[in-house]
Amino acid sequence: MRGYEKAWGPEHTSTLHIVNNLGNLYSDQGKLAKAEEMYIRALQGKEKAWGPEHTSTLDTLAEAEVMYMRALRGYEKAWGPEHTSMLHTVNNLGNLYSDQGKLAEAEAMYMQALQGYKKAIGPQNIVRYRPAINTSYNLGFLLSAWGKQNEAKSLLKQVYVNLEALLGPSHKDVQSLQNALQDMNQLQQRLEKIR
Repeated sequence: MRGYEKAWGPEHTSTLHIVNNLGNLYSDQGKLAKAEEMYIRALQGKEKAWGPEHTSTLDTLAEAEVMYMRALRGYEKAWGPEHTSMLHTVNNLGNLYSDQGKLAEAEAMYMQALQGYKKAIGPQNIVRYRPAINTSYNLGFLLSAWGKQNEAKSLLKQVYVNLEALLGPSHKDVQSLQNALQDMNQLQQRLEKIR
C-alpha cells in the first residue's frame, strides 16, 4: 500500500483497490477496527473518484456490510446484545445503511443502538455518553434527510444540549451542530414562505 501511495498518491484508484483488499485481509483476521478503517477510506475515495453508484464503490459497501454483520454476530456471542462495543457496531451499520440510502434500515439500527445504550448504561447516563450522543446525532440527520424536519430538529436540539454540557459551548462539534440547526431553521423558514 505504501508503494502505491508513494507512486500514485493516496486517492489513486489503484491505491484504493489495495486499501479495500487490506480491509478484506483485516476482516478475515478478525481485526475489525482496522478493517473498518480501510473500508471507510476505500469507500470515501471510490465515491470521490467514481461516484456512489459505480460497481467498485458498491462492492466496497457490500464488503463493509458483511464485515459489520460478522462483527455483530461475534460481539453478540462474546458479550451479549447490549454490550457497548456491539452497540457501536450497530451504529456504524446504521451509518453504512444511511450511506446506501437504506433509510428505514439505518433508522432501525440507530434505534436499536439507542435502546441498547439505555439498557447498558441507564437512561440518566445516556445524555453524557458520547457514543449514544453520536447515535442520536446520526438519527437526527437521517430524519432530516427523510423529510421528518420536526422530529429531526427536536432530536438535534437535545443532542446540542447534551453535547454542549459534555464538551462546552466553544467545542468545534458543538459549534458545527449549532450551525447545522441554524441552517435547518433558515431552510424551513424559506420553505414556509414559498408555500
